[in-house]
Amino acid sequence: MSLDKPRTIFVCSCERSMPGFGNSVGRGCRNARIESGDQFCGVELDRVRSALSGNRAVTIACTQQAPLFREVSEEAGFEGDLAFVNIREMAGWSQQAAEAGAKAAALVAMAAEPASAPALVTLSSNGVILVYGRGETAIEAGQELADKLDVTVVLSHADEVAPHRVWDFPVVQGTIRNARGHLGAFELTVDDFALPAPSSRDRLRFGTSRDGAVSNADIILDLSGGVPLFPAHELRDGYVKADPSDQAGVARAIAKAADLVGEFDKPRYIDFSAELCAHSRSRIVGCTRCLDLCPTGAITPAGNHVAIDAEVCAGCGNCAAACPTGAAAYAMPDAELLLRRLRTLLVTYREAGGGDPILLFHDAGHGEPLIDALARFGAGLPANVLPVAVNEITQLGVEAWTAPVAWGAVAVRALCPAKPKHELSGLTGNVAIANLLGQSLGYGAEICGVIETDDPDSLRSALDQMSLGSGLRKPATFLPLGDKRSLLRSTMIALHQAAPTPVDCVALPAAAPFGGLEVDVEGCTLCLSCVSACPTGALSDSEERPALYFSESACVQCGLCAATCPEKVITLVPQVDFHAWSAPRRVVKQEEPYDCIRCGKPFGTRSTVERIVAKLEGKHWMYAGENAQRLNLVRMCDDCRVDAVVNERFDPYAGSARPAPRTTEDYLREREVSPTKRIKV
Repeated sequence: MSLDKPRTIFVCSCERSMPGFGNSVGRGCRNARIESGDQFCGVELDRVRSALSGNRAVTIACTQQAPLFREVSEEAGFEGDLAFVNIREMAGWSQQAAEAGAKAAALVAMAAEPASAPALVTLSSNGVILVYGRGETAIEAGQELADKLDVTVVLSHADEVAPHRVWDFPVVQGTIRNARGHLGAFELTVDDFALPAPSSRDRLRFGTSRDGAVSNADIILDLSGGVPLFPAHELRDGYVKADPSDQAGVARAIAKAADLVGEFDKPRYIDFSAELCAHSRSRIVGCTRCLDLCPTGAITPAGNHVAIDAEVCAGCGNCAAACPTGAAAYAMPDAELLLRRLRTLLVTYREAGGGDPILLFHDAGHGEPLIDALARFGAGLPANVLPVAVNEITQLGVEAWTAPVAWGAVAVRALCPAKPKHELSGLTGNVAIANLLGQSLGYGAEICGVIETDDPDSLRSALDQMSLGSGLRKPATFLPLGDKRSLLRSTMIALHQAAPTPVDCVALPAAAPFGGLEVDVEGCTLCLSCVSACPTGALSDSEERPALYFSESACVQCGLCAATCPEKVITLVPQVDFHAWSAPRRVVKQEEPYDCIRCGKPFGTRSTVERIVAKLEGKHWMYAGENAQRLNLVRMCDDCRVDAVVNERFDPYAGSARPAPRTTEDYLREREVSPTKRIKV
């Protein structure tokens, strides 16, 4: 595969501990200059220094000595593109190293893909810490931190705490009812709050307590031994919890809390576009996928959309993986860049002579050390297993699971710990959809999956025992461009075109993010309320005539149309209709417009106007007899209707004139005209 720019690639055999992959890399990266060697970090370092003296892009196939090479580049004033890639543990140190040349070439080509750094969020802590616990354990922790931080101790249970002769920090009593915030901005609500009596003698005695006290802190050290104050508490920056009975754990927690002073940068993991969010419209709730999956509570409803607190977000990516519209997009990397890297990897692997590629997603914290251990102490990765590092495997959406299959991967796996730190329900849901599509199209019964293990040998065993999908097909070559929904559309079309046994439609489980609509056309009045409610434009109308159109590739099955429809004639149908994904929008219903009887302008559907007239004509007192002319207002457009009512002084709601009130004069006058006859008794 041709790289994006001329590049010098240094391929090292690491003192001949693995094959020299220079020729294979040359076949896979056609416009690159290949420099092969045995020790570029030592006796051949001058060759690297010479290349870094120019402006040509450089890739070094070594990550162990990356700090050394960066130092050399700074000394040389190198301002070009410098990339590193690990081909030793990923390909060279393996029982199948002799067959791993194509993999090495693919990894080098993928590393050359441009990357962009995400925006940063800065958390500031001034060292105000609240220690929450019981008895002497909490007070001793406060004493250890008092010379470094601004300490306040809240005792959940005072027990028999002896008062100190001199208090270096406040000690109060209370039970934390609610906590929110993050490092540098915690807010806590404390019940049973009370101050100690200064006259406490043998033990601390507290005054009158009150509920609802509010406290602010930069750091929380929780030694209460109770339920954590936050969901997924281990992911909450600034919140440190330890079991008070574990002295070593308490010591580690105290040391960790002591270091949480200053400014700390964290990535803004999610790029959020509120205008794309399908959460709700007109106070009707639609999509709640991200709210259901967020482990930290960083996502909350905010009107028609949701809001994501970047300071609280832990970067699991569950929201982005589940978001069907792309409103929540993962930024490390974004979906387009990730798919571009995957395409480069698979295309280069195939061009370099590789076959039956298996894609293995892994993270840096768990997967990379496991693969490293397998390479150093075990059999290493198989030659056809292509490892791809991602920030979190839970960030992978349906497009990341299915696009590699379209590009030729015979299987896709994600590596995670036996006890994952993030909830995997969103990930497994996407894997289930990918497998259903793969099985229906003939790619294999279980082409995607998750390997949960902490043992390197178990990882190798799971990879060796995999049942591979069909590799006898012509892979797709589409370029991943656009936002998430565009990437999904391109992926679905290519997946169908490259399928061994293509089918027109695949039914999906309920709540899937793809599907169509069934509309009872007879009951539809073309009021177009559904068009106003649709957040993605899947439902649309026409400026020329009354009509309702539907584009299945844009439908996210949020249900807002069905909930908004006054006639309740819309039903969601979770599915993937491949022809619909590649076709233009279809007509659901269209009618002839009704022309205004005064100006001739079309203003509604003929059937609706005629149905209203038929129901009112001669059957309602307001439109019967002398009032029959009022029906003409129904046949007029809005402009002409206003003109008729105002300028012609025509009140469509006017009834017959009220009789004049009778007075005494009226009674006497009538008596004179027709005297009352008196009857004698």
